[in-house]
Amino acid sequence: MTLQQLKYAVEVAKLGSINEAAKRLFVSQPRLSNTIKELEQEMKIEIFTRTNKGIQVTLEGAEFLGYARQVLEQADLLEQRYGDTKPVKQNFCVSTQHYAFAVNAFVELMKEYGQEEYECSLRETKTYEIIDDVKNLRSEIGIIYINEFNKKVMYKLIKENNLTFTALFTAKPHVFISSQNPLAAKKSVRLEDLEEYPYLSFEQGDNNSFYFSEEILSTRTRRRNIHVSDRATLFNLLIGLNGYTISTGIISAKLNGDNIIAVPLSIEEDIIIGYLTHNNSRQSELANRYIMYMKQYIVEKMD
Repeated sequence: MTLQQLKYAVEVAKLGSINEAAKRLFVSQPRLSNTIKELEQEMKIEIFTRTNKGIQVTLEGAEFLGYARQVLEQADLLEQRYGDTKPVKQNFCVSTQHYAFAVNAFVELMKEYGQEEYECSLRETKTYEIIDDVKNLRSEIGIIYINEFNKKVMYKLIKENNLTFTALFTAKPHVFISSQNPLAAKKSVRLEDLEEYPYLSFEQGDNNSFYFSEEILSTRTRRRNIHVSDRATLFNLLIGLNGYTISTGIISAKLNGDNIIAVPLSIEEDIIIGYLTHNNSRQSELANRYIMYMKQYIVEKMD
C-alpha cells in the first residue's frame, strides 16, 4: 500500500467517477482502475462497487477511506513540518439545501483557511442528492431539515445509507417575502393571508417526493406555484412577483441585501435543521471548523 494509492482512492470517492478522477489526477483511466484494483486486492476488501451508473463506495470502503484520509493528513503534516514544501492544497466539500447560514459559514471558513491553493465545493442541491453525496463521500457534510411530516422517511434513508443526522437548531416557520410586499408590515402571517400570492419552492428533480421538499407544508394545495432551481432566482421572484416561500427565518442581509425579510408564520410546526455525516468517515479539521461557524452564525441570528 502506498500514499499514491490512498490519494487515488480518496479522489475517486470524492468525484464519484474513475474517468473524472483520472482527468483530475492526470493519469490514464486504465492505470487508475488497475491501481484501485491492486489496492483492493492487497487490503482484501471491496472499496467501490461498479455499476452502469458509475461507482459507489461500499460500507467497508467508507471505513477504509476514513482511515486513508487520516494517513494522508498526517503525511501532509510531516511534509509541512520537516520538508521544504508549501502548504498542501486543502479540500473540503459540503452539500446543502438552500440556507443562507450554510453559505455564510462557508465564507468564514474560506477566509480563515484560504491559501494560495485550495479546492473546496459548496453544493446547494436537491435533498436526495445531498444524502447521496454524503453516502458516497463526495461531501463530508450534508445539511437538511427534518420535521414531523418527513421524519419517518428521512430517518429510514439516513439509517439505510449509514449516516448520522446531528441537529443544529430548531426553528419556527417563517415566510420569506419582499420588503415591499403588502404583508411585510405584519408581525406574523397566516396561511390564509398568503393565498393570493405566488408560492415559490425548490424543485427536486427525479426524486420529487413531498418528503424531499425543502419547504414544509409541501402537500398543501396552492393556486399559484413556481418551482426554481437556485436561491438567487427564488429571491428575484420574491421581489418581482411578490411571491413567498417558507423557511427557517434565518436570513443574511450581508449576502442577500435588505430586499428580503422573514415574517413568522402562524402555525404549530417545528423545523429541525441539522447536518449529515458518514458513520465510517472521520471528520476533517475543515469540517469541524465549518460546523463551528454554522453554530456561531445561528446563535447570532437567533439571539
